[in-house]
Amino acid sequence: MNVIKVGDLKIGYNEAGNDGKSLPIIFLHGVGSDKSVWDEQVDYLSKSRRAVAFDYAGYGESDLSPKDLTREEIARLVFASMDALKIENAHVCGLSLGGVIALEMFKQSPERIKSLILADSFVKHTKGDEIIERTSSLVEKITIRKFAEQRVELLLMTDAPKSIRNKVVETFSKIHKQTFQWATRAVWAADYRNLLPSINVPTLVLVGEHDRITPPELSKELAENIRNAKLEIIKNASHLSNLDQPQIFNDLIEKFIKNSYETHYKIADRN
Repeated sequence: MNVIKVGDLKIGYNEAGNDGKSLPIIFLHGVGSDKSVWDEQVDYLSKSRRAVAFDYAGYGESDLSPKDLTREEIARLVFASMDALKIENAHVCGLSLGGVIALEMFKQSPERIKSLILADSFVKHTKGDEIIERTSSLVEKITIRKFAEQRVELLLMTDAPKSIRNKVVETFSKIHKQTFQWATRAVWAADYRNLLPSINVPTLVLVGEHDRITPPELSKELAENIRNAKLEIIKNASHLSNLDQPQIFNDLIEKFIKNSYETHYKIADRN
C-alpha cells in the first residue's frame, strides 16, 4: 500500500517506472472505480516513463473526506498529490470523472499539463441532471454492492471475463455512499464548454464504441472543440474501455505520446 500525506488526508497511489528523462503520466479514475482500474496501464506505460495512478479522497487507500468535495477541490488534491511525489508537470489521462478532473486541472494550472488523454468522458453531459437525480435516489434505497452489480452491465462488454467483472464490482462495492454521492454530483454537473477553445496541448480523446454511459457522440464533441485533438473510437469496448481493450488502449496512448506530444514540443522548441 502506497500512501502520501496531503494536508490532513492520506492519499493512496500506485506507482511504477522511474525514467527521469521522460515526462510522467498521471492516471485519474472514474466515479465507480479507484486507482486499481489503471493497473495494466501503469504497468505498461512504466516501461518508458514514471506512471502514477491516484485514489481520490474516499476511494481505495485514501482517507474519507470530512466534507463533500467539488471538482475544483478534487483537482487541487491531485495537484497536491503530485507535489508530494515531486511531479511538477505530466501527461494526464482521465476516464469518465477522471477526464472531467483532467479538464479542471488544465483550467487551474495549464502550465502543469503537457498533454491530455480524455477517455469515455465529456465536456457537458446531455443528461447530467437526470443522471444525478436518478443515481442519487437509487443509491439511497439499495446497497452500493447491489448498485454495482446492476451498473457493471453498462461498464463492460457483455463478454468481458468474469474475473474482470468481479473485480469491477468488488472495487465499486467498497466506495462509501457519501463519497459516491458527492462524486456523482461532481462529474455529471460538469460543463467545460468555455474551456475547450483555450486548450493548447496535445489531446487524445478515446471512447469505447459501445459506451452507453458517455456515448461516442460526447467524445466527438470534445475532439471537435479542442484544437488539433485526435479522436479514437475503440472497437468492442464499453465505458471502461481500458479494461475491455487494454492492449489497444495502451498502444494508442504510447503512440500518441511518442508522435503527437514529442512532435508538438520539438516544433515549439525550434520556434
